[in-house]
Amino acid sequence: MKCISTRGEAPSVDLAEALQAGLAPDGGLYVPETLPPIDPAGLDRTARLPATAEAVLAPFFAGGPLGAELSAVCRASLDLPLPVVALHEAGQSDRAADGNPDSAAEAWILELFHGPTAAFKDFAARFLAECMGRLAEREADDAGARTILVATSGDTGAAVAAAFHGRPRFRVRILYPEGRVSPLQAHQLGAFGGNVTAYRVAGSFDDCQRMVKAALNDQDLRTRARVSTANSICIGRLLPQVAYYAQAALQLTGSGRDELQVVVPTGNLGNALACVLARELGFPIGDIWLATNANRTLPDYFASGDYVGRDGLATLANAMDVGDPSNFERLAWLYRDRDLRDARIHAVSVPDEAIRDRIRREHASRGLVICPHTACAMEVLAQRRRSGDRRAFLVAATAHPAKFAEVVEPLIGRAVEPPPALADLLSRPSRAEPLEPDPDALRRELLADASTE
Repeated sequence: MKCISTRGEAPSVDLAEALQAGLAPDGGLYVPETLPPIDPAGLDRTARLPATAEAVLAPFFAGGPLGAELSAVCRASLDLPLPVVALHEAGQSDRAADGNPDSAAEAWILELFHGPTAAFKDFAARFLAECMGRLAEREADDAGARTILVATSGDTGAAVAAAFHGRPRFRVRILYPEGRVSPLQAHQLGAFGGNVTAYRVAGSFDDCQRMVKAALNDQDLRTRARVSTANSICIGRLLPQVAYYAQAALQLTGSGRDELQVVVPTGNLGNALACVLARELGFPIGDIWLATNANRTLPDYFASGDYVGRDGLATLANAMDVGDPSNFERLAWLYRDRDLRDARIHAVSVPDEAIRDRIRREHASRGLVICPHTACAMEVLAQRRRSGDRRAFLVAATAHPAKFAEVVEPLIGRAVEPPPALADLLSRPSRAEPLEPDPDALRRELLADASTE
């Protein structure tokens, strides 16, 4: 399948080329030229995620250099635990181990945090790394290493680092806002070593994102340092996320339930856009609720119709501290011929105090321990219930609460044990290099990297 730029001033390219480039030459984001017809009714509702992903993504990869390898890519990257937890109005939650959650439940949590870095971004980062690794094997031996450049508000950097760590022909450079990620996240980012370097930027996530975009728009730098990205502006990060929403919708509908309403915690809008794409492809998803923190860019847009990007505010849900979400450009492109505010997409801002209260309430009432980002989504669900909305809802749980122990533990009154993979990273030494929020400073670092080859 061919991909085109959201800005319409760059030539169309194959999907494989788009995922390697990251950003289009005109500064736009790559999108599929068309959305392929998919018949969800013909898919296996009981399949594991790799098989579902292969079925959903096959039309996008057809005819390209990765088409014949898609099945192997999905098996190698997406075979991660994906529990669905049924929520009841009272009592404990039940884990649906067989993929067929209790049909009487009104809401479910989709646990997306069982990968190696305990965040939903593991799925897409591993998929992208597998694709790019297979493409790199076809290059000439003297092609040089490719630089994977990432701006992170907390979770993306670690997921990308884990996915590319130790892979030949790749170096990973991570930019994060110093003092604006959790201590555990900061330790994760600097704990990989080897071909991964973390930079602590004296600024905000939006500063980091601007620096990455400037590098990607610098053609000389892109050529000399072979710069690409694994941020959600890369279409290779976006597409695999469609698969887990498609799978959840297939599993949880039918038997009298025609569609599923979904609440997605969101910052840069990539994960939420994947849910929107799943619905556009025909999967039984109804209203989509974007749960933001105190950064109100999206709620204000849906209230007024005016999109105003701004600097991100620091909040408890720091991985969503984004004031100018890049993927809004893709969302606006997708609805370019329709009114986006009539698209059954809603956005709700959840302030820090409501996040704290929701973490306390879920632990007290259900025994659930949730991260601040998932708390934003659970608060939106609670608001829907208070308004009388009794439809079936799915809540995306995006990170393990242990990653935010300094927020969660005082609220629930007990320790939260990290999963084994996370504990292993925490046991390693960690180092991050200082960097000014200046595109020229980043340019110098990347050129220095390239000159050492």
